[in-house]
Amino acid sequence: MAITIYHNPACGTSRNVLALIRNSIPEGGAEPQVIEYLKDPPDRATLVALIAEMGIPVRSLLREKGTPYAELGLDDQKWSDIELIDFMMQHPILINRPIVVTPLGVKLCRPSETVLDILPDPQRGPITKEDGTPLIDADGARVA
Repeated sequence: MAITIYHNPACGTSRNVLALIRNSIPEGGAEPQVIEYLKDPPDRATLVALIAEMGIPVRSLLREKGTPYAELGLDDQKWSDIELIDFMMQHPILINRPIVVTPLGVKLCRPSETVLDILPDPQRGPITKEDGTPLIDADGARVA
């Protein structure tokens, strides 16, 4: 079962999601495909397909923090979905992350624990977010 993550290694949420994915891989299982989307952005067809599979509005995939979102005036509702995708193609940093693709679905995994909804295998051990917040206990159960 292939799992793909559109990942930004500089993003704590993305690193936490990757840790949760790896924590769910059974012994001898395949590593996830890690696509550093800032170095290797998805092509237009892939981006459109990901948005459709997530079932979210194009605007919901836009990242504001640390991007040219404000300078480009992307908060203006005048922009069509096609134009917003054009901006994401020109400036991949505008694509929010991480996006995870599994056999159970595709999801923008913010907050990081939302990835648990689409992982095909259970967690194998405890996981704590980088900020110290526990996510998974020693039994592999989600911490409330």
